[in-house]
Amino acid sequence: MKILAIEKGVPGVADQEFTPPRLRLEAMKAWDLYQQGTIRELYFRQDRAEAVFVLECADTKEASEALGSLPLVKEGLISFELIPLIPYPGFGRLFNEQEIREKS
Repeated sequence: MKILAIEKGVPGVADQEFTPPRLRLEAMKAWDLYQQGTIRELYFRQDRAEAVFVLECADTKEASEALGSLPLVKEGLISFELIPLIPYPGFGRLFNEQEIREKS
């Protein structure tokens, strides 16, 4: 299952908490999850410094556990909103319409 993970800021966490050593450890763990195939895509929002991941996991519980292994999540400096995704079903309407026309 594809899961969209959008980073959320944690109230009360100062920018000074995001030190180069912490960010390096975060990048190393994200790389590890990418190499495992858990993180499929990684982005940063253009409008603010927040990460957006596309994960491949069995469910949101597995995704939450994977993201929980990130150092910044472990330290309570960031969290993620998880959105489970399904394939877009709208194209089925096109094929159903075509089938109806073909039967007419």
